[in-house]
Amino acid sequence: MTGVPTVTETHQAIDAVWRIESARVIAGLARIVRDVGRAEELAQDALVAALEQWPEQGVPQNPGAWLMTTAKRRAIDHVRREQVLARKVQELGHEIETGGASPEPDIDAALDDDIGDDVLRLVFTACHPVLSTEARVALTLRMLGGLSTKEIARAFLVGESTIQQRIVRAKRTLADAKVPFEVPAANERAGRLASVLEVIYLIFNEGYSATAGDDWMRPTLCAEAMRLGRVLAGLTPKDAEVHGLVALLEIQASRAKARTDAQGEPILLLEQNRARWDHMLIRRGLAALQRAEELSDTRGPYTLQAALAACHARAKTAEETDWARIAALYAELADLMPSPIVELNRAVALSMAFGPEVGLQLADMLVDEPSLKSYHLLPTVRGDLLAKLGRFEEARTQFERAASLTANARERTLLLERAESCARGEAPAR
Repeated sequence: MTGVPTVTETHQAIDAVWRIESARVIAGLARIVRDVGRAEELAQDALVAALEQWPEQGVPQNPGAWLMTTAKRRAIDHVRREQVLARKVQELGHEIETGGASPEPDIDAALDDDIGDDVLRLVFTACHPVLSTEARVALTLRMLGGLSTKEIARAFLVGESTIQQRIVRAKRTLADAKVPFEVPAANERAGRLASVLEVIYLIFNEGYSATAGDDWMRPTLCAEAMRLGRVLAGLTPKDAEVHGLVALLEIQASRAKARTDAQGEPILLLEQNRARWDHMLIRRGLAALQRAEELSDTRGPYTLQAALAACHARAKTAEETDWARIAALYAELADLMPSPIVELNRAVALSMAFGPEVGLQLADMLVDEPSLKSYHLLPTVRGDLLAKLGRFEEARTQFERAASLTANARERTLLLERAESCARGEAPAR
């Protein structure tokens, strides 16, 4: 045994380094070249150089710094090439007027400025409202998550070419719109930060409850969303809603291992073995929630949702869950951001706190809501409540409808099993 890493091991090391360092490298370059797309190309050039050199020369002691330095050289070359004609004309005019030489821009010094600010600029750029939501998600995972096009496509169950087109169009849109690579001014920041938080939230949700495919969860997306949330919290430590989002993600993710059985079949919240919940993540989430509540007298939507998740996290058993408090928090959330989905969740909480009849009254009021027409969770909830009331035939119909609406294979199987239980006149599992 020589202890020399194999080519495969070196490539794995490069992948790991790229995942960690790519956002910092791209952000540092984007500030100089003023073009996110071009910055990524330069960073990719540095990655290619690593793939060529590291298997022969070994992984550097500080691989992140190696990537940054290599990319930095390419950025300097690019900027100088792009500016050479304009500078020559400028220098000529300057020399004619003053008889002196035009000063050389200190590109090296500019690249060595605060890297944290650069990453924050990249966050706001990748999540700019000029882009569609799908484009923001894809670009964020590519630029800030370091995921390959293939990984993003696999996570969202779409073709690799579709993701590639989204990313290319997003870069072109940013360039055509001349979106500045900057943290927005204070009067614009709140609205733009809301877009950033929405993107991270959407990424996590798709990982936590996959909308399509054969898997109940996609852990890679959950992990990336949590990492992005933690990075953002470090960059904006005084924003309550950022900490609220981090709290929500940490607490939700704490249940991951308990959400499926050995065969990958889903286990619903009230049936989960709480000993399998990740209590370190719960502690981190509760600490982030406390921080969010300390930073602001009013709770925003993410902080409220984190407070809801905390009610479950604090209950040692399902029976100890404070459903009355959960119902009250949903009412507060509904006042803040009225939504049929929030009302549906409030219906569930009301049923748990005050009986299935109360919850069903609210759920029935949502039947004609246009936005829920194809939303499988509405008939799922109504099926649950009808079954609890012993109205099994009606419940069966609702579960079958829900199964026809979901695109997730595991969830469809679960719903059909519940429909079969109702057909036998038996109450399905919670």
